[in-house]
Amino acid sequence: MPESIATPHPLSNMPAPAAPAGPIQRKLRNAIPADKKGWWWGTGRRKTAVARVRMKLCKDGKPSFIVNSPSKEAMPVEKYFNEERDRNDAVAPLKVTNTFDKFNIVVQVHGGGFMGQAGAVLLGVARALRNYDPTLEGALRDNGFLTRDAREVERKKYGQAGARRRFQFSKR
Repeated sequence: MPESIATPHPLSNMPAPAAPAGPIQRKLRNAIPADKKGWWWGTGRRKTAVARVRMKLCKDGKPSFIVNSPSKEAMPVEKYFNEERDRNDAVAPLKVTNTFDKFNIVVQVHGGGFMGQAGAVLLGVARALRNYDPTLEGALRDNGFLTRDAREVERKKYGQAGARRRFQFSKR
């Protein structure tokens, strides 16, 4: 005799749980208003790099994406990141959400190398876009732009040449 899903468990008075109705929907966040000067903020981190991102709606029709660093003067993202991979990472959230020509973006980065800084800029821009418009969160999350990559360099241990590398063993 086939049993239905909603039949009670033989050892309990509670009915068995029903099958889920469909995919779980995330509740939309409330939009975070811009600060007094019209900026939306987002902070991104990757390895030891930190990027503080400020975005403002472009009023004059000339969008800009400027990167500041303690070691270099302010320059456009195309000049700051030499590698095509890093440039693509930095602007990926804007391309996915079709907002590339909508904002003036200023990024302050420090720490890490160029690849870590590009990953930090990606996360910071994605968070700032989410603060600007919470309906963009689905597209950003589906592409993995709102997930913090927690991988860090493992520390060196005493008595070893590196984190895992041992000193050469000599039998005699």
